[in-house]
Amino acid sequence: MSIVVAVVLIILGILVLLVVLASLTSDTYSIHATIIINRPSHIVYDFVKYLKHADRYNKWTMLDPNIKRSFIGSDGTVGFVSYWDSEVKQIGKGEQEITGVDEGRRVDYEIRFEKPFQNTASAHISTSPVSESKTEVKWVFGGKRNIVLKMIHLVFNLPKMLQKDLTESLHNMKRVLED
Repeated sequence: MSIVVAVVLIILGILVLLVVLASLTSDTYSIHATIIINRPSHIVYDFVKYLKHADRYNKWTMLDPNIKRSFIGSDGTVGFVSYWDSEVKQIGKGEQEITGVDEGRRVDYEIRFEKPFQNTASAHISTSPVSESKTEVKWVFGGKRNIVLKMIHLVFNLPKMLQKDLTESLHNMKRVLED
């Protein structure tokens, strides 16, 4: 057997193993991060309910100072849509829409990615008072995975990377709100 045939067989074996492992994983994923912010709950909620504020703490939008942004609707209300388009591959192109508001407690979003791949995810940010001057903020991000996304999650440990990014974004939010 030639070396080329052996290499091809090894690569095929790895791909088959990856497909098998991916097919055994869940069709859905959920990633979350939390932080305590030293501000009253109503102040924190009044900040997080506006998608335009994400430019001040969201790691992804902060990666590209030349990101193109546009908005439709009234920020902080159901139906508001924030569009983005970036030449930075990690950011890509897509839109985020507020789909639910539980005033003072939680904002729900649908995130529709166009580039570098097409997918839809859901997310929410919730706030809950820990004391009069402290608020717990929880950011949850999740969605459905097809076989390709499952393989990407496995190979690149994407959930761990996304949780790290959510945590970094929450630390940015904490700095903004506590300064």
